[in-house]
Amino acid sequence: MPLIKKIKERAAHYDAYLRSIRRHLHQHPELSFEEYKTSEFIQKKLAEAGIPFTNGHVKTGIVALIKGKNPDKKIILLRADMDALPIEEKNETSYRSQNKGVMHACGHDAHSSCALGAAFILNDLKNDFEGTVKIMFQPGEEVLPGGASLMIEDGVLENPKVEKAIALHVFPSMEMGKLGFRSGMYMASTDELYLSVHGKGGHAAMPADYVNPLIIAAEILLKINSQFNNPDFLKQQGAEGIPTVVAFGKIEGKGATNVIPDVVEIAGTFRTMDEAWRSKAHSLLQQLVEEISDKYGIASVIRIEKGYPFLVNDEAFTESCTKAAKNYLGEQQVEDLPLRMTAEDFAFISQKVPSCFFRLGTGNIAQGIGSGVHTPTFDIDERALEIGAGILAYLTITELNT
Repeated sequence: MPLIKKIKERAAHYDAYLRSIRRHLHQHPELSFEEYKTSEFIQKKLAEAGIPFTNGHVKTGIVALIKGKNPDKKIILLRADMDALPIEEKNETSYRSQNKGVMHACGHDAHSSCALGAAFILNDLKNDFEGTVKIMFQPGEEVLPGGASLMIEDGVLENPKVEKAIALHVFPSMEMGKLGFRSGMYMASTDELYLSVHGKGGHAAMPADYVNPLIIAAEILLKINSQFNNPDFLKQQGAEGIPTVVAFGKIEGKGATNVIPDVVEIAGTFRTMDEAWRSKAHSLLQQLVEEISDKYGIASVIRIEKGYPFLVNDEAFTESCTKAAKNYLGEQQVEDLPLRMTAEDFAFISQKVPSCFFRLGTGNIAQGIGSGVHTPTFDIDERALEIGAGILAYLTITELNT
């Protein structure tokens, strides 16, 4: 029997089982770095399948190993994330979250289910491929510093040394049955910006007695916005053509109609796709804040928490995976993806080894399944689980047997 047919048969065999796994995970979501019961559940499923693993990586992380023939020939990593979000679910399904205020609103329950499905398939077919598959179930994708970075520090890419890595992510705006790929730069780096503008508070009716930090904060924000959205400025800084976003989503003054506060706190994000420009932009932001603060004789501080790097898909490997995906599902079911300024901690892995991060279509407009990730009505068409498990296994075996 052709290997592709074997994989599809095994994926179909595990379909109902994967749905039950996904529903259990969806009902029992846990926040970032608190995935203890999730980890125990996944370990149980691996043990039942006879798949060896180690646990306790960054507390809840798991690393499973499936060895084929000639296991040292090539090592491929599959990655899945396990954490949920602090969102109250509004879906009225039989498998809705049972943990108040916590929900798998980003599809990590589906990611873990697909990775488990791929593990089952690969374990069943380990005599049909050469090399070793390392499967990583990681904590804390949703919050800095990102569980992937911590598991890299823990040695997940070593012993045995990983040569290439694959991961998928649900995509509710893509219909179930389709996959999306993009070679090269795909997702942005992400840094958190925390700006404190310190003025001098007082009674609003006595302007000679205060220095209004709200006005200074407004000037700083407008200056940042005008510069970083100006193509001429970016060209002067050597950042022409580099996707860049600076945005602020929170400002807090804690004054009143007649009360000028001492301090204004602002929070935002900086995203781009070039590490040299990223570093330079940090310095420019610091400089801009200092210049305007000095102009008013006040002290302001901008704290930049460096987050995930940009995610890059290795061009040759991703093209190979795209070709394999078309062979598995049909050419019409595989789409090219645009750049995204969202972020993903798999980027840490993509910066270390040649990687392919792709999208799994999970939407079904006819059934009302299409809410975006990070929303309280997010859900998936569960038929995507069979496809996700099967394609992960197929891409892995294709690469191992190349």
